[in-house]
Amino acid sequence: MHFSIFSRQSALICCFLILFIGGYAQQDLLQSGPMVGYSTMKEVMLWVQTKETANVKINYWLQGDKATLKSTDEVNTKKENAFTAHLIADQVEPGNIYEYQLVINDKVVKINHPLEFKSQKLWQWREEPPTFSFALGSCSFLVEEKYDRPGKPYGGQYGIFEQIDALHPDFMIWLGDNVYFREPDWNSLTGMQHRYTRSRAQKHLQPLLGRTHHYATWDDHDYGPNDADKSFWNKALALKTFKDFWANPNYVLDKSGGGVTGTFFWNDIQFFLLDGRWFKTANRNNVSKKELLGQQQIEWLINALTYTKASFKFIVLGVPALTDVAKYENYANYADERAQLLDAIKKANVPGVIFLTGDSHHSELTKLEQKDFYPLYDLTVSPLTASVYSVKNSENSHLVAETIVNERNFAHINVSGSIADRQLSISIYNSAGKQLWNKTILKKELKYDAHPAKD
Repeated sequence: MHFSIFSRQSALICCFLILFIGGYAQQDLLQSGPMVGYSTMKEVMLWVQTKETANVKINYWLQGDKATLKSTDEVNTKKENAFTAHLIADQVEPGNIYEYQLVINDKVVKINHPLEFKSQKLWQWREEPPTFSFALGSCSFLVEEKYDRPGKPYGGQYGIFEQIDALHPDFMIWLGDNVYFREPDWNSLTGMQHRYTRSRAQKHLQPLLGRTHHYATWDDHDYGPNDADKSFWNKALALKTFKDFWANPNYVLDKSGGGVTGTFFWNDIQFFLLDGRWFKTANRNNVSKKELLGQQQIEWLINALTYTKASFKFIVLGVPALTDVAKYENYANYADERAQLLDAIKKANVPGVIFLTGDSHHSELTKLEQKDFYPLYDLTVSPLTASVYSVKNSENSHLVAETIVNERNFAHINVSGSIADRQLSISIYNSAGKQLWNKTILKKELKYDAHPAKD
């Protein structure tokens, strides 16, 4: 009798140990993630990377109610995709928060930070748009000494990602240079996958990946070599790698030969993720027409801007857009094309346009005053973990006073108010989480009445 009881107890303990050890054994197969990608009202994409071929899926349930558990389809990770998987939670309802867990080879993986995602709310025709917030930044460099240039390390202060996570933004926009290809990287798929794999696995980044939705565009260092343009020989491999490692909702010019251009909504706001590399004319090419975005992308953007009724229309680009300093990598070097775009926005009287840009290795807010039109803003945010390029006396004549930041930083934007009185509260934080400045922009400031009422 005693032996029988002892045997049952031993069996239960053994079963528990098998499950416990099994969970951690599957954790050994996890390379990075899980990461939360795009969100809509009816589906959410999640992403994960394993170290070798494995079967992965996501279990998810309404926050606090595991009885509602659903699962994504299972995906087998493969070497040609760097063992990444895109998993779609397609049994969600609008306006909910879901908890989730990662399952590898039928075993739940033990992860020691919160995992959750949210479906967007169905607010239209029912109530005012919800308040929400998002983070943004560019230039994320992770040191790998054997491949880096000799000398002082170019990257550091990786705890900045924990500071972003501490603010609990609904989503984050990566503005480009999200990884930094080195010489061994950009000439092969193997090199590109290595760079993305190592950067995505950064330990301070994992909690932010696990509960914040992520969207991205790219710039030269996660596209190809420094200052790379449309002639880059491995642009197709760069595009494949970008798609494997990010979870954007669409690539609108893909079938017509475009790059990472896309768009998404969050509540009443629309974001336009532009590609400043795929169509770019080489810097020293003074023979061909100078283009940054290219006519195909501009045509799509103008149509999209004139169609949307979004309260704010954020144009996301990897390089500064509105500075008048025609140096380095920015839109001022493509004056004719930039004038074409800005003139189209003005002629079509598109309200609520704001640029979000990166690359410059310092942050600043630009305000372009215009005759017979509202002012256009360009918020440039850089760098996250790469080195800083300090600017003491900016040559940018459109600079908003006291907005230059010469240290590693990120932006946090809160969107609030009724549909008629929507407003943005823009804050810049340093890598320690200290707020450096804050500015408020009102929806009503970003419109122009071409025919004002007469008294």
